[in-house]
Amino acid sequence: MNYRRMGNSGLTVSEICFGAMTFTGSNGWTHLGELHQKDADKLVKSALDNGVNFFDTADFYSSGNSEKMLGKALGNKRKDAIICTKFGFEMNGELHGKGLSRKRVIDACEASLKRLQSDYIDLYLIHALDFVTPLEETLDALTQLVADGKVRYIGCSNFPAWVLAKSYYIAEENNYQKMIAHQASYNILRRDLELDIIPASLEYGIGTMVWGPLQGGILTGKYRDKNNWPKDTRMKSPGDHNPYNLEQGEKILDELENIAKERNVTVTQVSLNYLLRKEGVSSVVVGIRNNDQLLDNVKASDWELTEDEMKRLDVLSEPYQYYPHWYYQNFWTENYKQYYLPK
Repeated sequence: MNYRRMGNSGLTVSEICFGAMTFTGSNGWTHLGELHQKDADKLVKSALDNGVNFFDTADFYSSGNSEKMLGKALGNKRKDAIICTKFGFEMNGELHGKGLSRKRVIDACEASLKRLQSDYIDLYLIHALDFVTPLEETLDALTQLVADGKVRYIGCSNFPAWVLAKSYYIAEENNYQKMIAHQASYNILRRDLELDIIPASLEYGIGTMVWGPLQGGILTGKYRDKNNWPKDTRMKSPGDHNPYNLEQGEKILDELENIAKERNVTVTQVSLNYLLRKEGVSSVVVGIRNNDQLLDNVKASDWELTEDEMKRLDVLSEPYQYYPHWYYQNFWTENYKQYYLPK
């Protein structure tokens, strides 16, 4: 397993992050795959044994079951793990049971600490914007949690590029904690993150944590035969979750399979390895339902795609260039570079 710094911080995490959203119990999000405490115990032990030190969860996952099961599974190995959890979505019907208010931030943190059976959270993320609470209020509350020793680093998830920039300058002006991580949807079928969000993250020292790296399983290659769709899966059709260009997607999947055969690896590993070669990516979050999946995912950190293989995949998966990206792409020709680039 290889390790990377999270953004510009000193926090070091494994390239593969264990996503604990599949820890559901009987009363949680069982459509993701019903895992109980004994399953969580085995998978967390296997992850640690194979070099994974980074675990991702959220208060929202299965109404807190995921955090409870992860905390119990880590047990006395808590010190060996970097725990990332998130807040912001509605947890109950109470007036302040959702959002990013100061009250919600503090209450949510206390509840997560209790479920995780931990005195601190390594990385605490805003799960999503609530479009009502001023960012100043949220960042001030998060800064207080860091000062109190209950949180060590902060970040966000699902933020537009302009809000990443805004949060940086709010923190700079008010001496608040700066975000070191942004958890965002990113894979070879949906590379739109590269247009604005990745550049903003790089500018402000924010590491990218990738969610949805396998497009709900599409990028494992198991959905190629549309007449024999896999059973017991939440994906009901190719565009069922996070829609993408299906025609382009089939060409990408063909090339992923070609490379997998050439390198004697799985399509899953090629898909994950592709992301690990992308600028700004600190860790890739993978949802695990069994140990075979875990070991296959972990192996993606053991090798690297060549420059030629990356180029083949990049050409096939080029994201749609919306304005002003297409303007500068056409404008920025070899004829102009000689005038603008330093000698």
